[in-house]
Amino acid sequence: MGSSDEMPVVLITGCSKGGIGYALAREFSANGCRVVATSQSQSTMSDLEKDPKFFVQELDVQSEQSVSKAVSEVIDKYGQIDVLVNNAGVQCIGPLAEIPIQAMENTFNTNVFSKDDSSCCTPHASKRKGKIVNIGSISIMAPGPWSGVYTASKAALHALTDTLRLLELRPFGIDVINIVPGAETIQTLSRIYPSKGVFVAKHKTNTCRDICERDGRLSTVMAIMHHMPVFVKDFLLTRSFMKMGAKTEK
Repeated sequence: MGSSDEMPVVLITGCSKGGIGYALAREFSANGCRVVATSQSQSTMSDLEKDPKFFVQELDVQSEQSVSKAVSEVIDKYGQIDVLVNNAGVQCIGPLAEIPIQAMENTFNTNVFSKDDSSCCTPHASKRKGKIVNIGSISIMAPGPWSGVYTASKAALHALTDTLRLLELRPFGIDVINIVPGAETIQTLSRIYPSKGVFVAKHKTNTCRDICERDGRLSTVMAIMHHMPVFVKDFLLTRSFMKMGAKTEK
């Protein structure tokens, strides 16, 4: 292994404890990378902050000023950014007809439009022939009820990623990668329970191994369903969601 100055610098958004960004931060660090862990609130990364291997920064992906400040501090400290992982995202759960426009806008601003702030990192990644990693969702292959806004935002992110990878950033030597985790781990939700009209998320801590083991099986099933005739897919999804609903009511 080379000197610390030769190790890649990885900037990850959305590193709150218990989420996929947190798991990735730990994994990159374990593999010798210099990791910049960011989140909207530094208090959600308190254990990373105590670990000298991590450079912890507050970063609000919806604020251009916050993004520019964080990137500048990383460049001042390390002089480079080799990998940017756009992981920060929010859920938006509920029937499409009842979700306020403001909530939809917030979801798209966080899950899609904030990724355009990657432009702050592009010049630095270009110098290093770096990578930009966007965390999508397998839910776009088989959208379910109450997740229409979230799924639409991830579908838009997939399209944006393809455009950057195939057409716009390849000439600069930047590789743009779309990671497609399963719905169970993307927001660290074990299950969602309707309780008096409120959806409560139960969190659990994921490791990268957990994510790969669960999502490998889920990805295969969802990919098969994606290529089924629409009426077959609709039938299977309806039966599946009705069965899940019956279990929740027990």
